[in-house]
Amino acid sequence: MLESYLREKRSQKEILLMTHIVLGYPSFSQAYRIVEAMVEAGVDLIELQIPFSEPMADGPVILNANQSALAAGSSVEQCLAFAGEVCARFEIPFLFMSYYNILYKYGVDRFAAAMAKAGIRGAIVPDLPPEEAEDYLKAMVINQLAPVFIFSPNTPDQRLQFIADHAKGFIYCVARTGVTGSRTEFSQQLDAYLNRCRRATKLPLALGFGVKDKADIDFLRGKVDIAVIGSQTIRTVDKKGVEAVEGFIRGLTL
Repeated sequence: MLESYLREKRSQKEILLMTHIVLGYPSFSQAYRIVEAMVEAGVDLIELQIPFSEPMADGPVILNANQSALAAGSSVEQCLAFAGEVCARFEIPFLFMSYYNILYKYGVDRFAAAMAKAGIRGAIVPDLPPEEAEDYLKAMVINQLAPVFIFSPNTPDQRLQFIADHAKGFIYCVARTGVTGSRTEFSQQLDAYLNRCRRATKLPLALGFGVKDKADIDFLRGKVDIAVIGSQTIRTVDKKGVEAVEGFIRGLTL
């Protein structure tokens, strides 16, 4: 199970690193090279985003990657095939991230079965609240997949508990309200929020939205179990090319 893997890895490391790619960006072949570089650099798990035309939780960097991948013809079937390839080759867990319309159009039961067949360990669907997720949650249980849900700073304590009761694997804590890729001030103000998150769940906590460099990750040591790097990797690819990814990731984990 995903949670067991994370707890075992966490017992060996002060903080884990989850990275994020958009499937089909800059191309599927280059996305494969990015995954390869990330694994070589020592990441602990990777979030594979299935491109969607209206990624409402994502800022301009990831939005552009989604639009470019779709314009190049990225499809759900290609994403599933890609997932099968990387899951078969690399030992770390992979998760899907996308929006509910993708699952709905594909068929929730069919999609969950396809995820399991590919070797995916769980999914993050940011626009699907637990109250509307009955079919999704059933399908995830049947296929032994982890439904990862999201906490935000504005979430009341009672709702944090409600969300946690439906989650498995880990909880994704967004560092602030808004979209991915914007600047986040990592300061002691995060502590009260993360303390609320800890009280609401015994699952491992991941934190993303604005994590950009080693200083941010160092700040999060002892506060969360997993640091999430998303937009900054795509910026690195855009500015320096795929060959710069391994060095960038190694710089985060040293």
